[in-house]
Amino acid sequence: MLLSARLDNACPGARSLLTSWLTSAAIAMASAAPLSAQDSRADEIAAKQREKAANLSTYKPNKVEAFLLGLEESFASPPNGFYPEFSSVYRGGGFTLGAGYRRFFARDAVWNARALYSIKNYKQVEIGARTPWFTNGRWTVDTRFGWLDAPQVAYYGQGMADGATRANFTLQRTYATALAEVRPSRWSRLIGEVSYDDYITSPGQGSAPSIETIYGPSDAPGLLADPAFLRTEGTAAIDWRPSAGYARKGGYYGVTLANYADRDDTYSFKRMDGEIVQHLPILRENWVISLRGRVQSVLGDDDVVPYFLLPELGSGRTLRGYGSGRFRDRHSLLTSAEFRWIPNRTGLDIALFYDAGKVTSRREDLDFDSLKSDWGIGARFHGPTTTVLRIEGAKGTEGWRLVVSTGTAF
Repeated sequence: MLLSARLDNACPGARSLLTSWLTSAAIAMASAAPLSAQDSRADEIAAKQREKAANLSTYKPNKVEAFLLGLEESFASPPNGFYPEFSSVYRGGGFTLGAGYRRFFARDAVWNARALYSIKNYKQVEIGARTPWFTNGRWTVDTRFGWLDAPQVAYYGQGMADGATRANFTLQRTYATALAEVRPSRWSRLIGEVSYDDYITSPGQGSAPSIETIYGPSDAPGLLADPAFLRTEGTAAIDWRPSAGYARKGGYYGVTLANYADRDDTYSFKRMDGEIVQHLPILRENWVISLRGRVQSVLGDDDVVPYFLLPELGSGRTLRGYGSGRFRDRHSLLTSAEFRWIPNRTGLDIALFYDAGKVTSRREDLDFDSLKSDWGIGARFHGPTTTVLRIEGAKGTEGWRLVVSTGTAF
């Protein structure tokens, strides 16, 4: 009250000055506590940041991711020493186990030895060497020597007949192969291959009848023959996929010409293969539409092609709803389409797929009439560049089939 009375008696100018001073003091006093609180909060944040910085560590993948990455490293680029091997010996051989040993030398060149065995008694041993990609990744050379034995290879005759009788034959192959690949540009590929392939065929094993009891030379050209070929192949392709082993974008457009020169000139022939693969990502690769088309054609109309080297359809990579080698003839056409959902980019794809194709004895019949087809669903477990495991159920006109593979469909 005393301060109020003195203000009332003061001159108007003094009263105004004193009021302004009191207001500023009040504001300063009111803001003092919040500023102190803000300083404390800033100190707390800084302390937490220092603690976080002291405890920084690299990202550790979960158990599933670690398992898939480990398998991918074993398949794609294992270190020196032993590693597991799960690839197929030959189409239709069933579940396969094996082991390999590799050793790097001479500036990252590598030699490799492996052995495989399947539940159907298919066997393979192979040794080879590969140079690294020289000149900034422009070219490489690969050599392989090996032997395989497949005692239950299926044969259903030639053509697209329903209800064909299965027979088995034994196929043995001894081979020595040299391959060179050149990348003239980022997308282009040129591949040359020379191989000596020595085949021995004999009666089949397993539950199906042996081939000679069902089919004759007219149904199975080269029946129980033992031809040996000097095979030369050349491939020209445009390939802008991130990896051939696993991709969600990009494409492959390639043509291969192959010449099989029989040492006796009885079974010499030439073949052309053309293939297109296109991956179309949707919404940042959350979904992918994958398309494939392939044509195989024996070029000489009068060439006699051994039955086991005829173009064929039916396997986990062609018509997935049919058994391996279900359809064979001189020419083949294959189309495939997949709609893929990517629930986990580092490890899992789910796919709905549809395949359709045919084989014919005449090139002019390679059209879209009377195609055999199948559909199905599958799961693919993968790493960034390699498909580690593919499990699919496919249904064709002959029922359901289970596909288990360690490679991509296309």
